[in-house]
Amino acid sequence: MHARALLRLTFGNPASAIYLGIVAATVVFEVAAATIGDPGIVGIWTFLVTAPASLLFAMLGEAIWGIDDTSVWYLVAGVALSALIQAFVLGALTETVRGRLRRTATG
Repeated sequence: MHARALLRLTFGNPASAIYLGIVAATVVFEVAAATIGDPGIVGIWTFLVTAPASLLFAMLGEAIWGIDDTSVWYLVAGVALSALIQAFVLGALTETVRGRLRRTATG
């Protein structure tokens, strides 16, 4: 797969763009809550929006470093990578469904 196709599937379709917008909104809300005061468990929304991939990254970090020693930077990178992976999967699914619908409509 070429880089252009990878970028198109990850960022260039409505389903992926909406999903990445939702992820970005949860991150902005989390940063705002942390800046204003005690965020509490606001950060869980970013993990839930990027689940199941982010939860797999968190479990892998726990297995490697332990529950208390997992790096925050590792978790942030895991969430970001999870969002990109899932945006790509949404884009690929959207293209597959559209392709099937086009073939059904024309044939």
